[in-house]
Amino acid sequence: MDKKDEIILQQLEVIRTMTENNLSRIGTDFWGTPFANVGKNTDTPSAPGSGEAKKDQPPTADGKEKEPEVREEELPPEKIEDLLSELDGYIGLAAIKEEVRNLINMVQVYKLRREHDLPTTDMSLHMVFTGNPGTGKTMIARLMARIYRSLGILSKGQLVEVDRSGLVAGYVGQTAIKTSKVIEKAMGGVLFIDEAYALNGRSENDFGQEAIDTVLKAMEDHRDDLVVIVAGYTDLMHRFIHSNPGLESRFNRFLEFADYTPDEMMGIFKMQCKKGFYTLADGVEELVRDYIVEENVNPETFGNGRGVRNIFENILVQQNNRLAAMENITREDLMTITEDDVLHARGKID
Repeated sequence: MDKKDEIILQQLEVIRTMTENNLSRIGTDFWGTPFANVGKNTDTPSAPGSGEAKKDQPPTADGKEKEPEVREEELPPEKIEDLLSELDGYIGLAAIKEEVRNLINMVQVYKLRREHDLPTTDMSLHMVFTGNPGTGKTMIARLMARIYRSLGILSKGQLVEVDRSGLVAGYVGQTAIKTSKVIEKAMGGVLFIDEAYALNGRSENDFGQEAIDTVLKAMEDHRDDLVVIVAGYTDLMHRFIHSNPGLESRFNRFLEFADYTPDEMMGIFKMQCKKGFYTLADGVEELVRDYIVEENVNPETFGNGRGVRNIFENILVQQNNRLAAMENITREDLMTITEDDVLHARGKID
């Protein structure tokens, strides 16, 4: 291997490391969970200020330092003003923002009436999120957990996200145990069940209904410190909720997440560039917008915000390939996305 090859390999490693770090930062800041965890179940709060590690953990028997425990309850609730400011900073979601503010106002007035010994009606905080993938449902669910903590409704404010596989077991009696363990993790916070309609029985030997019954019982037994949000495609979620009187009586608040417009998706792309310290060369913004419109023929399969993230990653792959062939790469080179990067990602040029 000659010196030029060594330099190229060193440059590739630098580019790879910087790209991974930037993508991780973007995922954590904007989507609320690192890219590596997208699509996976997670029960750890990711928002700043939602958890605190205990310091000075004693070493384990093998001499290694013990992993710090996370105790959400040790941190004070966030200020509602800060959470509303964060909500306003999200791109799009106009109808959702209005519904969230309405809900906050309802909770605040409810608490004031109780403080003044005035009668109150039952207040259901459980919600149904409907809409296509990538429209921000998990992001808003995570924010709602923090808002409920700020308002004193929940004691911790963490989000526990699961789907059917996280609740249903394969043998009689195991599903209730498995679901109960998930509920225990969610106590004091929000249990977010994605594609909840998949819990509907698929056969006579299906245990989805057992999971539903266990969740409904927990909602009744722990109504003061557990909120459940179910999510999925609009038509399927309406059919799911209205198929069961127990679900219908507990879930009466529906939030519809609309697909992002091309302008909003372009805004998401530019936000990812900003958080990852990338800049668009002259003329590139229109090329990216055309790329988004070209790919977004079907919002359901494109994935809205997730589709934008995929486009962003595809463009970075092409930028990396271009940089790997260069010598004396500058900081500006590492930050700049060019027309060729986008055209290569779109398959317009070889």
